[in-house]
Amino acid sequence: MLKKKINVLLADDHIVVRQGLRVLIESQDDMRVVGEADNGRQAIQLTKRFLPDVVVLDVAMPLLNGLEATRQITRDVPSVKVLILSSYSDDEYVQQLTAEGATGYLVKQTAVTDLLKAIREAYKGNAFFSPSISKRLLERCREAFVGEGPVRKRTNRLTSREAEVLQLIAEGHANKQIAAELSISVKTVEKHRQQVMNKLNIHDVAGLTRHAIAKGIIESGSGIQPLRA
Repeated sequence: MLKKKINVLLADDHIVVRQGLRVLIESQDDMRVVGEADNGRQAIQLTKRFLPDVVVLDVAMPLLNGLEATRQITRDVPSVKVLILSSYSDDEYVQQLTAEGATGYLVKQTAVTDLLKAIREAYKGNAFFSPSISKRLLERCREAFVGEGPVRKRTNRLTSREAEVLQLIAEGHANKQIAAELSISVKTVEKHRQQVMNKLNIHDVAGLTRHAIAKGIIESGSGIQPLRA
């Protein structure tokens, strides 16, 4: 009887990275790639279509970043495991993505064996982090037990829709384009835009763009990305 293969979906806006990952994964007897996405919104669509076991997801992607894609995938298709593979390894990214349901987090410089092991562990439902990240997480846990006090809850957190609007604004899209991309009215976009500005206390597009770059929502130097129908 043939052993069931782990179905993997790749989401990264760099085609060379996806091609390399596909070759690596499909060289394994127990894995196969069922689809590829080059932005977060497409990753969500293909996840719902193919229902992979594991999604290997980058953080910084156009139209919808990895954080929001993770939030929506784990909410809408909870059976799917999300494994983050990113150039960003800051504690804030790791904490936000694990809070949104990511099963593991690996830096792109990680060893090949770590990635393959991470996919297998994610498939089993186990968490897996790059060694450097695991070490920092352990240190933070120790600090918490020493008596640092409870972690303060984030206030004024953006909703999924507000986060989507923020990214599209930061990528340079006009309200009309954002409305078409999200299938909402221009008036609703304007409402979300104002809510974002109020929550972040940032009241100009340049400031929102700087915030998005600093938080890894978009990459520095990102211009307007073509909106897909």
